[in-house]
Amino acid sequence: MVVVSGTRDHAEALREEVAAVLAPIGLRLSEAKTRVVHIDEGLDFLGWRIQRHLQRGGVKRFVYTYPSKTSLMRVKAKVRTLTQKQNTGLPLAAVLHRLNRMLRGWTNYFRFGASSATLNYLRAFTWRRVVNWLRRKHPHANWKQLRRRYLPRWWPTDHDAGVVLFNPAGVATVRYRYRAARIPTSWMSTPQQSVA
Repeated sequence: MVVVSGTRDHAEALREEVAAVLAPIGLRLSEAKTRVVHIDEGLDFLGWRIQRHLQRGGVKRFVYTYPSKTSLMRVKAKVRTLTQKQNTGLPLAAVLHRLNRMLRGWTNYFRFGASSATLNYLRAFTWRRVVNWLRRKHPHANWKQLRRRYLPRWWPTDHDAGVVLFNPAGVATVRYRYRAARIPTSWMSTPQQSVA
């Protein structure tokens, strides 16, 4: 990703310069993946959506990074696959272990951005899928029995195996801060202390 402060013509010229620099080392730009877009239109990069928005309730514009819709759709598809009707023969602990591994990795990758709303949505989606899976697994149990056995404090839990469903909304999101020249580098010399 190359960011340019200028017009579209500047970006097009820089694209040609980058292609010229990459050619001697045997690399080339992919025509299908290389695009020139304005930051207000936004772009998807490594699962992130990078786009400039107006601050809510304000007049300033800021660049936000948050999970892209395609990456959210992929994780939802994985949750659907693990909680589909064909998997009702599996024990709850096995399903929770698989979901926890997948959800923990996804949320740890996307916690460095404006991801709180997405993580809350994923929490509600996963809870709904697991509860519906439990209702299909135990068709003769009523809601009160299911809640007492598998949903203490309204959260899916397998007491026998000691497994609790991972809560994506419980992960604290962290936004990068602009630090400019205060970013420490390894080549900066440290002042020598004189010994008296």
